[in-house]
Amino acid sequence: MILALWIVPLVTLVIFLWFYLRDPRRIINGFLFNIFALSAGGMCILAAITSDIPILRILAIFPVILIFLVLLFGGFALAILLLINGRILIKKEGRKFSNYLALLLGICILAYIVLSFIQPVSYMPWWAQILYSGVTVLLFYFFIDLSSFLSAYFLYQFNRPKLNQNFIVVLGSRVIGRRVPPLLANRINKAIEFYHRQEAVTTPPKIIFSGGKGSDEQVSEAEAMQAYALDKGIPIEDTIQENRSTNTYENMLFSKQIMDDLSGGSRYNSIFTTNNFHLFRAGMYARLAGLPSQGIGAKTALYYWPNAMIREYVAVVVMNKKRHSIVSGILLGIPVIVLMFTFFVR
Repeated sequence: MILALWIVPLVTLVIFLWFYLRDPRRIINGFLFNIFALSAGGMCILAAITSDIPILRILAIFPVILIFLVLLFGGFALAILLLINGRILIKKEGRKFSNYLALLLGICILAYIVLSFIQPVSYMPWWAQILYSGVTVLLFYFFIDLSSFLSAYFLYQFNRPKLNQNFIVVLGSRVIGRRVPPLLANRINKAIEFYHRQEAVTTPPKIIFSGGKGSDEQVSEAEAMQAYALDKGIPIEDTIQENRSTNTYENMLFSKQIMDDLSGGSRYNSIFTTNNFHLFRAGMYARLAGLPSQGIGAKTALYYWPNAMIREYVAVVVMNKKRHSIVSGILLGIPVIVLMFTFFVR
């Protein structure tokens, strides 16, 4: 019987690999991986508990205890860590709204935990309880979506492109005067690192610096990035400016046009570099632009990462606002329909 149950993780593994190997830039990969991991983990624990080997039955206790502790204290621990991280980020990066996201999420998680203990739904009239159930299901939906996004993001970090690239696209971000700030410098350094690795074995790629000029910038991001790379010893003939783009989608679209023109219709290989927190969403935009390019991520300071990931998830939700609006409408609409039906029946 237990042996037959292994068909569930095996089937989900096959489905996950089929989707992931076709295109790793999709959130569904994270969803399928989560199903596989949960089913495989559950089967391993079940097999150990029902085993005739005593040591396996003992070892099975530890993951069960760990799961119990995570369910019991995980939310509280996460909230405290987010509050601490939010305070550090604001101290280092300043008091602007985008730097408060980790702090706000920590407060929301704590509020949810408190409400879970108070159980306000028990004090609500019956019709409010029906409406509240829709909100609860909606929160669970976004929890599943966030979990899928995080898994897809982590899986995408394992991308290791071959040393046969024709182009590297460096995605721009805000420059200060003519100076490249540290966050953007990390993206360029990642491209330079790959450039030298490929140069050691074959023809080096062309580096496309992609980024236009904002209203508060003295020069285009492309020009500032190119100047930085030239100072690092990259030959000017191996650099190209793309200075029209104003967002990540345009980075990909306009860079693709340059690569298509330079290749004269021939097939070419390309990658892009950005910060690791931005890598997966940038890959999604590359897919939307019709660019079969995968990315490599530059490291980001640990204190900056949680807030940046919250911002990335919000941006991904906005990218898929049509789907989320439809699902949210259905999940919130069903309790309303049930409530209306109940009133008519009464």
